[in-house]
Amino acid sequence: MIKKAEHVAIIVTDMDKSIAFYQEMFGYQVRLRGEGATREMAFLFHENQPSFEIELIRDLQPMGDYAAAGIVNHLAFTVDNIDEAIAYYREKGITFKTDGPTPSLDGGRIILFDGPEGELLQFVEPGKDRKR
Repeated sequence: MIKKAEHVAIIVTDMDKSIAFYQEMFGYQVRLRGEGATREMAFLFHENQPSFEIELIRDLQPMGDYAAAGIVNHLAFTVDNIDEAIAYYREKGITFKTDGPTPSLDGGRIILFDGPEGELLQFVEPGKDRKR
């Protein structure tokens, strides 16, 4: 059901500074940057491992419980069909944070849930136009 580790999300306070750090220090490149109603996000990839990304998140409005999950906010996994993954893992006992998936910045869909130690996990069904 799981295809790969998708990304790790990091809460930041200065998006430009964080992007510059990962670009200049480690050679990451920005795949996508944008903002929604409550947060600004950037997805960075490295040419040596383009299928795994770093997601930087800067809150535009206080994020409450979302930001309280820690500076490293969540680990995400790619799935082909998020509806099938939700149904499959619900049967295995996973309780999701929302009734269904929500839209992602790139036109895909996401859903969050907790791991056994309370770590925040996420399934990602990438948008159809994603190149990787």
